[in-house]
Amino acid sequence: MPRSLRSAIFGLSALVALPLAAPLAAAPCGNDASGFAAWKAVYAQEAAAQGVGQAGLAALANASYAQSTINADRNQRGVRYELDEFMRIRWSDAYTRQARGFLAQYPDFWASLESAYGVPAEVILAIWGMETGFGGNTGNSNVLNAILTLAYDCRRPEFFAPHALAALKLVDRGTISGGSIGALHGELGHTQFLPGSILSFGVDGDGNGRLDMTNMTDALASTANYLRQHGWQPGQPYQEGTANFRVIEEWNAATVYQRAIALIASRIAAG
Repeated sequence: MPRSLRSAIFGLSALVALPLAAPLAAAPCGNDASGFAAWKAVYAQEAAAQGVGQAGLAALANASYAQSTINADRNQRGVRYELDEFMRIRWSDAYTRQARGFLAQYPDFWASLESAYGVPAEVILAIWGMETGFGGNTGNSNVLNAILTLAYDCRRPEFFAPHALAALKLVDRGTISGGSIGALHGELGHTQFLPGSILSFGVDGDGNGRLDMTNMTDALASTANYLRQHGWQPGQPYQEGTANFRVIEEWNAATVYQRAIALIASRIAAG
């Protein structure tokens, strides 16, 4: 059962707010595992210059090339779903009932979250359910291996290099480790934050002095904080065309996903 958000009341004191550095360009990218060890050696120098400490550098040295991540990245398909089909695939009436159950089970928790960040419970529940089935499927890939492999890979290094640097800094802080497990592209926890978002928006929601995105309270408080920091307007609607819907757009770039979150949240609230 989640504990109080006592340390996280709009907790900028709890917010991990170091900015992401610019992409690191000197380490040569590659398209297979053959150059990964050489890349790590160069990247280690760059990471150290960016403030990564001994724990992060040791984790970098021990990281392995994640072929499964590359396979998944290469095989992404730009399938476009209509909203009804997307909802059929990604949501169910059982999920709606489960969300309402969480809402009824922990009323004080959800009230504290909304008081702290202004984001209503049904929106957080919709995201939580959509991302991991309420924590039931958070991934089985090594986070550091995945994110470092993507930073090395030539396809999108400019996007993933800042997240790789953030991941190493999170190792230094003890927030993650070289053995942390998440999704294939390095997303972690109940609502699938990338390392840069953990570093910028992560909140110690249960007040135990440690940020842990695999902890429900920390992850959901961090999600609410992310939305608030991206401009969520408390007490305002969140359907398509509103200012808060534009905040949902910041969470995920897919229009069908955005529309689904707003629809699901409305269904949860209607119960």
